[in-house]
Amino acid sequence: MSAERPILSVTQLNEHIRSLLDADGLLSDVCVRGELSNYKIYPSGHHYFTLKDSESSLRCVMFKSSAARLRFRPENGMSVTVFGRVSVYPRDGAYQLYCTGIMPEGVGDLQIAFEQLKEKLAAEGLFDPSHKKPLPPFPRTIAVITSSAGAAVHDMIRILGHRWPMTKVVLLPVRVQGVEAPPEIAGAIRYANEFQIADLIITGRGGGSMEDLWAFNDERVARAIYASRIPVISAVGHEPDVTISDYVADRRASTPSNAAEIAVPDQNEILELLRSYEIRSGQAMHKQLSQLKERLNSFRQKRVLTDPSASIDNRRISLDYSRDRLCAAQERILSGKRQQYVRLASALDAMSPLRVLSRGYAVAEDETGGTVKSAEQLHPGELLRLRFADGGADCRVEELLSGE
Repeated sequence: MSAERPILSVTQLNEHIRSLLDADGLLSDVCVRGELSNYKIYPSGHHYFTLKDSESSLRCVMFKSSAARLRFRPENGMSVTVFGRVSVYPRDGAYQLYCTGIMPEGVGDLQIAFEQLKEKLAAEGLFDPSHKKPLPPFPRTIAVITSSAGAAVHDMIRILGHRWPMTKVVLLPVRVQGVEAPPEIAGAIRYANEFQIADLIITGRGGGSMEDLWAFNDERVARAIYASRIPVISAVGHEPDVTISDYVADRRASTPSNAAEIAVPDQNEILELLRSYEIRSGQAMHKQLSQLKERLNSFRQKRVLTDPSASIDNRRISLDYSRDRLCAAQERILSGKRQQYVRLASALDAMSPLRVLSRGYAVAEDETGGTVKSAEQLHPGELLRLRFADGGADCRVEELLSGE
């Protein structure tokens, strides 16, 4: 071993290798394509993962400050292009890629972020049609949450004033682009609900790229719209543009101008409708008056009105008929009762004891007036009274005779 060869510590060697890698221009700003594996997010906010292809793998780290700029959620198995620099972590003596950005392959990171958030919120029920509230047919106050400098707000105010000038428009100006936009939009929606400043909310902006419209794909805005007690119309971009806000809102408008058309009725259409109601009401009233006039004319021709005494005469005749029928009925009832009386009297007379006496029979009564029915009731010397049909006689029992 040469005495002139320096002896390095492990740390010195790792630091030397790191300085060599850091001095390499290619390694200081490199783009690497591969597949994500073992993706982990630590409580510190740093992201650790492995980038691999069919033959090799590369350790990677993305610090919290860089990870905060990600607009999608990286997942294992996703093909990506990673940007950053290659250096050595001296403690482990292993080189790794320090990432500053990740770009998904095939589609952009914004599109992936859109699909991921859409899937998440749909699973939570934020797009459920049963949660959507009906829009008021004649809103008294509309809160417009958008940029005060954009052309969209002027178009909406102009159309609202032209279609239904009775509606009051309250503008809540917010930024609609940039990192400050989502919290401002969400805050304005919460403010409108807390102070009940309107009975309808329109939020949105004019057209632009997906990057320009991204504030309305923010989860904070989506949850603020979902929590709103006031119905919300989402009006973002042009007809082909669809954002997360459109899915959550109670109604989606293809453009801000279309939102104004949806929000209020057209006063000209309402006036035309009222005119048609007026015409139909007049026609209905005229028809009813004609029917009542015909009915009145028919009453005028009634005999009860042309000759009132005729009705009284008819009732007198009817009264006479009724009296005759009552008398005849009464006579029939009395005749029947008379005949029934005769029959009952005859039957009673046939059963009368006096009727029997008239045929030569007599009734014997004892001293108490009781009827003597048997000789066994008598004894010699007893006084009796014999009753005949035309009188009676008192007599005394001299002798009792046998019935033989």
